[in-house]
Amino acid sequence: MKTNPGRFFEDYRLGEVIAHAVPRTLSGGERALYHALYPARHAVYSSDPFAQSCGLREAPMDDLLAFHTVFGKTVPDISLNAVANLGYAEGRWLQPVFAGDTLRAESTVIGLKENSSGTSGVVWVRTRGFNQDDEPVLEYVRWVMVRKGRPDAPAPAAVVPQLAPVVVPEALVMPRRLDFTRYDFALAGERHRWGDYAVGERIDHVDGVTVEEAEHMLATRLWQNTAKVHFDATAREDGRRLIYGGHVISLARALSFNGLANAQMVVALNAGAHANPCYAGDTVRAWSEVLERAETSAPGVGALRLRLVATRGAAFELRGADGKYLPEVLLDLDYWALIPL
Repeated sequence: MKTNPGRFFEDYRLGEVIAHAVPRTLSGGERALYHALYPARHAVYSSDPFAQSCGLREAPMDDLLAFHTVFGKTVPDISLNAVANLGYAEGRWLQPVFAGDTLRAESTVIGLKENSSGTSGVVWVRTRGFNQDDEPVLEYVRWVMVRKGRPDAPAPAAVVPQLAPVVVPEALVMPRRLDFTRYDFALAGERHRWGDYAVGERIDHVDGVTVEEAEHMLATRLWQNTAKVHFDATAREDGRRLIYGGHVISLARALSFNGLANAQMVVALNAGAHANPCYAGDTVRAWSEVLERAETSAPGVGALRLRLVATRGAAFELRGADGKYLPEVLLDLDYWALIPL
């Protein structure tokens, strides 16, 4: 058999290291298409002179563009037969990615637990992305519910990894030579700086984007994500294509520009949950909550820990009386971003 049916739950082994196929060289074309797909307008990613005024050699690729590229490499080996992508933790961006860089990925299996139904199980992996010089550019943990290929396959011993609830500020990696002391607030689009945000403050980002079928499939192909549920309408019982969760993340992050235009660079992913499925025709809106503030070692640079929520419903509504996510909530993301002091 020459075709690849993908891995099933029983095919994973604790401690296994998986080198993912097909490295990807990024160009300005990826940046242009990313900005066409999402209303992304953060100045560091849009302008070489602006990025250079902040100490960078040129405008880097959007951090989520790098994330999606690395994530897409892992799909054929990790989530081709996934029921759902369940969450993220311990994510850190280790250095910027620039046009011309080539990214590859590898994952280590750090946890396995069969579900009580015996038809699926949860796989935890720690994924690292590397550039052409074998330098790590990002890392994260994710866990995925994966179908079993053989229901009678024996269950492995359950190992559930202990993951940090948050990346501590001291572990945030500052991009080399990043310096916001000459930051141009007029060109960035808003005047709000680190000291203008208070812990507990919530921001309604006001705008919305209706998800189109063609756009989400184009985006998912751009990342070379081959998960069947995003393309094949027969892969789900309801006959609907599931929107790639990363598409929702990028939409929400781009929408957050209105109110967080100066939260320029994503440097850590603390936690994330795709609370409910998103489908074509849904209108995605976003709101944020400030969870924590921290100073950094980079000149003029502070960090905000933010909760970013994507929803089909009203701002600031998250959970029902039962503690569960409301059905309108699509994404609950906890991340650190860099912002001028």
